[in-house]
Amino acid sequence: MFYTDSKNQRKIAAQLQRVLILEPTPSHASVLGDLVRSMGGQELYCAVSQDGAMRDCASINPQIIFSESSGAGLDGLDFVRALRRSTMACRKAPVILMTGETTAPMINAARDAGVHEFLRKPFTIGDVIKRLEAVILRNRSWVEGIDYIGPDRRRFNSAEFVGVLKRKSDHQSDGAAHRAKQALQILASAMGAIDSDPTQALRAMAAQVQELQAVAVETGNAPLGTAALQLENALRAAARNGRISRRDFDIFAAALCQIMPAAELGAVPATLKPSATAVA
Repeated sequence: MFYTDSKNQRKIAAQLQRVLILEPTPSHASVLGDLVRSMGGQELYCAVSQDGAMRDCASINPQIIFSESSGAGLDGLDFVRALRRSTMACRKAPVILMTGETTAPMINAARDAGVHEFLRKPFTIGDVIKRLEAVILRNRSWVEGIDYIGPDRRRFNSAEFVGVLKRKSDHQSDGAAHRAKQALQILASAMGAIDSDPTQALRAMAAQVQELQAVAVETGNAPLGTAALQLENALRAAARNGRISRRDFDIFAAALCQIMPAAELGAVPATLKPSATAVA
């Protein structure tokens, strides 16, 4: 009844089977719950604190999460950051942050925490529909890094704010060279975090290996694929003991440096350059 496109209505309803609402004010949660049900929502769960929301995430595996930005026992951005760094199945679930504050710093902070969309209070059903369309119908690539984990921030486009938040990089192409360069930058950052944050470092590196392999297939760059495969093998070995050694990483770095000019990916990040003890 709220859509002109029945196909989109079905797509959205399919992602509203399990919805979590993190809202410390019961009346506000009830209003949002009614709106979500009117759009096809099935199982709705409400939490009043971020600890409770994390428990719900682990037990119900929500498809969509609405979170208030602040309240008693609640910091919405901390909740999102913790969710993204967790090992739960729903760690990549779209999060729509609700708040009455729509300043540029607040929106920037939400984007950098890993939020998908921004919903200003008070909102209408039309506002909710727009946010759900944005997170369900418009695909955004996932960034698995060290300092940032979440949807591609260059595609953050909340209807709540139009203006200087748009960066020049927001309009960059998602071409193979750009994607591979970003993967290499994240790999460099992950290598630097091996000792301080081994779990996320290994997870970030595994994600970048997959990205480099995809680029290699798309561009027909066999040497890049081979180098990525070497690192993948090292990561599989590391999974058995929880870390990857500098020696293992050097094997990959040496191979990668040899094919960088052919791949046309620009300069190799310093952290990715093999050390003096690299094994050829």
